[in-house]
Amino acid sequence: MNAWDPITPETASAQAGGAALGREPAFEAVRAAPDGSPAPTPVVFASPHSGALYPPEMMAAARLPETVLRGSEDAFVDRLIAGAPARGVATIRSRLARAYIDLNRDPWELDPAMFEDDALPEFARGRTARVAAGLGAIARVADGRPIYARKLTFEEAKARVEHGHRPYHDMLDRLLAQARAAHGLAVLIDWHSMPAAATRGTRARVGGPCDIVLGDRFGAACAPGLTKLVEEALEAMGYRVARNSPYAGGYTTEHYGRPARRTHALQIEINRALYMNETTREPTEGLAVLTAHVEQLTALLTQADWAALK
Repeated sequence: MNAWDPITPETASAQAGGAALGREPAFEAVRAAPDGSPAPTPVVFASPHSGALYPPEMMAAARLPETVLRGSEDAFVDRLIAGAPARGVATIRSRLARAYIDLNRDPWELDPAMFEDDALPEFARGRTARVAAGLGAIARVADGRPIYARKLTFEEAKARVEHGHRPYHDMLDRLLAQARAAHGLAVLIDWHSMPAAATRGTRARVGGPCDIVLGDRFGAACAPGLTKLVEEALEAMGYRVARNSPYAGGYTTEHYGRPARRTHALQIEINRALYMNETTREPTEGLAVLTAHVEQLTALLTQADWAALK
């Protein structure tokens, strides 16, 4: 395998002596160096919500059409980071749709109301605000409407975790471990996009409505220097940046962001109005501009002196 071969669950499993059969790959990962070589930089990019695969077993149970479900995707975010491996940054992106399994949730953050009576074991009965809003690991609603025409079973939930959530996070954990082994630390940037409506009422640091929200769990998920570096770079490009409101970081940022254990995680939420028409879901000219700026930020991150973060 060379530096530019994508790593899917099937190729990863084949290297370990077995291969998954009969299903679309749940994710795609690209290392920035040949397999077995040290990671060129400590930086890893992730895009957990840009997948657009809706497995047939999901759609057979759904009442909403795919056109409605696609509104929950972080459309085009995987395109923004596609050039990162050429600069020494490993990337991972989900191929499965967020509505099928949300990779930025605890895998067992499930809503009992969606499942057959007594179908969920106690450990899977989510009691979070996200579950209450219908946005657990398996979403109950899309565009404010119920997704499913029937109750689901726990076996269906387990299948989604085993096919989607577990292999994605196993690979992300491996990429971060490789970065730490080579550089003494890992820097994870978790890329997302947000509806323009989500930014209403949120003021950027320099004033006005925000274009980008940086989530570092209010300083718990990474060293202050990482958030400051990204914030100042984006503001220099002309973006209005806010911190931790309305998004402070989800499961990925909270789970992996352990500065004391040499892993720093930062979530970046981008206003979709910057690069796409939210009604037609078509990209605008802003996508090329934003892609160029993401490449500038990538170069900055790969050239940073991370000694202060260790």
